[in-house]
Amino acid sequence: MKILDTDRDTLLKPLQAVSGIVERRHTLPILSNVLLETDGSALKLLATDLEIQISTEARLQKAGNRQALTVSARKLQDILRSLPENAAVALDGQDNKLVVKAGKSRFNLQTLPAQDYPRLTEGSAGGTSVTLPQKQLKSMLQLVQYAMAQQDIRYYLNGLLMVVEKNALTMVATDGHRLAFVTSSLESSQEKAEVIVPRKAVLELIKLLGEVEEKVTMQLSATQVRFAFGGIDLISKVIDGKFPDYGRVIPTGHKKRIAVPRLSLQQALQRAAILSNEKFRGVRWVLTANSLKIICSNAEQEEAEEELEVEYTGDALDVGFNITYLLDVLNNLTSEDVDCALGDANSSMLMTVPGDRGFKYVVMPMRI
Repeated sequence: MKILDTDRDTLLKPLQAVSGIVERRHTLPILSNVLLETDGSALKLLATDLEIQISTEARLQKAGNRQALTVSARKLQDILRSLPENAAVALDGQDNKLVVKAGKSRFNLQTLPAQDYPRLTEGSAGGTSVTLPQKQLKSMLQLVQYAMAQQDIRYYLNGLLMVVEKNALTMVATDGHRLAFVTSSLESSQEKAEVIVPRKAVLELIKLLGEVEEKVTMQLSATQVRFAFGGIDLISKVIDGKFPDYGRVIPTGHKKRIAVPRLSLQQALQRAAILSNEKFRGVRWVLTANSLKIICSNAEQEEAEEELEVEYTGDALDVGFNITYLLDVLNNLTSEDVDCALGDANSSMLMTVPGDRGFKYVVMPMRI
C-alpha cells in the first residue's frame, strides 16, 4: 500500500532532526526505530530512548494515505543520504516491510507495529513556561555544557541545572573539578523553577537549535522539560536530585587579577599541552611582575614553556591546573579578552569576560 511520494530532502531533514537520540543497539529492538505517521499532507516523525522524545512534522506536496509504522532510523537515514539530492522517493508498506523506491533503486526494510512504539507520557499541566530566541538559548547552553560530568556516580552532576527566577534564566554545570555559570535576562518575569536537564538532552538540543531570532518555548515541570521550536518538539525527563550550592563555589575575594587576550592564551595552552602529562594533564601558571609563564612537562622529562606579557604588579604565584579544563572554556568563549582572578596555590581560579557579568568559570587548582 502506497504511503507517500515525496523528494529525498523532505523526508531526510525531519528524520535527521529526530534520529540523533536513537540508540543503535538497544535491549528493546523497537527503540532502534523511528515512528512514521502519515495523515493527509502531514508526515509526523517521532523517536525516543525512553528518557528523551523528539517529534517533528513535514508537509507533503501530495496527500498520503493514513498509515503508521516504525522502521530502523539509521538504515532509512543512510539510504536517503546515499541517494542523489532532490531524488523522488516513494514509500510503500507491504507485509511488515517498508519498501523505499528511488529511480531504479529499491530497498525492503523490516517494520514493527506502530501501536507497540513507546511514548513519553506528557507531564502534568502547569509548571513554568519561558520563551526566548533560539540563538540566546543555544549560546547559553554552549557556554556551560562542557563542564557537565560524564557517568559520574553523583548522577545529578551528569546534566545541567536550569533555573528560572523572576526575569532571569541561569544555567550551571559542574563535574566537581570545574564549574561554568551563565545567566541572561528574559522578556517577562516568572515564578521560580529549577530542573536538571540530562547531558544527552542538552547535547541534542545544541545540535537542533539554530543561530536565529525565532523563538523557543521552554516548559519546566517537576518531572519533565519541554522545548518547542521550528516545528520540533523535544521532551526530556529531568534528573531527580539536589544540585550542589554553586554560589558557595564561586570565589569573590581574589586579589591577583590579570586580563589576557583569549586567543593568545588559548594558542599558548594548545602548544604547551603537546608536552603535558597525558594522564594528569597538568599545567603550571607562574605569575610574576608583568609576566605569565605557562609550563607543561611529562614523564619523559620533556618541557614546554610559554610566556605572555600581562599587566600585573602583585605577589608572585605558582599554581597548577588541568590544562583540558582551561582549553574547554577558551574554546567556547568568543570574547577578545578574559579576566582571571587568582588567590594562592590552593585556591580555585575565577575566569570572567570583561564587560559581561553574566558568565563565570571556576577551575580548581591541582598539585603538580
